[in-house]
Amino acid sequence: MTFRSLLFVPGDRPDRFAKAAASGADALILDLEDSVATEKKAEAREAIAAWLRADRAVPSFVRVNPLGGDEIAADLRAILPVAPDGIVLPKAEGAASVRALIDLAGGTMPPVLPIASETAAAVFQLSTYGDVADHLAGLTWGAEDLPAAIGAASARNPDGSYTAPYEMVRALALFGAHAAGVPAIETVYPNIADSEGLAAYVARGRRDGFTGMMAIHPAQVAAINAGFSPSEADIAYARAVVQAFAANPGAGALKLAGRMIDRPHLNQARKLLAQIRA
Repeated sequence: MTFRSLLFVPGDRPDRFAKAAASGADALILDLEDSVATEKKAEAREAIAAWLRADRAVPSFVRVNPLGGDEIAADLRAILPVAPDGIVLPKAEGAASVRALIDLAGGTMPPVLPIASETAAAVFQLSTYGDVADHLAGLTWGAEDLPAAIGAASARNPDGSYTAPYEMVRALALFGAHAAGVPAIETVYPNIADSEGLAAYVARGRRDGFTGMMAIHPAQVAAINAGFSPSEADIAYARAVVQAFAANPGAGALKLAGRMIDRPHLNQARKLLAQIRA
């Protein structure tokens, strides 16, 4: 599965589920963790289970509560029998966390999307996800919990860009996903009202190698989908690269539109065209 946009929806707000599904998001993340107060978690489980039993129009993941806490066992008991399309695992700390989740579920688990940078220890496990790649829907990171975990004032500069430590974590999560061979999902953009900032953030994510992004509001979905969709110019150029090498099968490097291209460009072009076909 490859998703451009994954939209968070609080699990205790079933009145928002259908609206979220109609937003154009490629997938929903029905949340049982941070957006749901402890006293409402049982209610949220029931609401999510009811949604999953119905004929849902879009793939629906569920963000469960962290491993080692008091809530995750109840989450899995309520959610797994109604076949979610995936599980989002917060506070994940490498392949060991994915294995622990599968064990807790009794050995059967839909694809897992770990949020892989929410603790200090997690940062040092980003290279291990290749060991459990067959169980993953992708890999994403977070810039909200980690500063709190280490006592940092913020993950961001005054202009909204990430400070150096969090730029490093973002890069490690990006490379960790690609090393594991799974989609790299960019984290959320928290300023819902800043449409220009969102568009720039999405463009930067795609430029850097992320394949999709999480959203916190339906208003963000269109910009995310557009930003992570190849443009007509991208597609035309990819086709031209493939055609150039097809016409020159023995060439290691060629000149196209005034630029030198070689085998990495061909591989990238083929990946883009395969994405379009999928």
